[in-house]
Amino acid sequence: MNWQEHILTDPAICGGRPHVRGTRLTVELLLDLLAAGWTYQALLEEYPQLNAESLRAVFAFAHDAIRNEHFSPAPAAIV
Repeated sequence: MNWQEHILTDPAICGGRPHVRGTRLTVELLLDLLAAGWTYQALLEEYPQLNAESLRAVFAFAHDAIRNEHFSPAPAAIV
């Protein structure tokens, strides 16, 4: 998947946040909705400017963004 064909950043659109080409739908918003339980079908119905390929591009972008990041577990809470 070549997400670069679908995900853009432009300082004049969405404050420079990565968004789906031809929309003002940010990657962050779409991932938030999916994390909140929205289905692909619900997103496609609510936002007809999206298609299945643009949603796959959102995941491919997120994957590439974190691929080389190193995450440490959060420290245990002190009780």
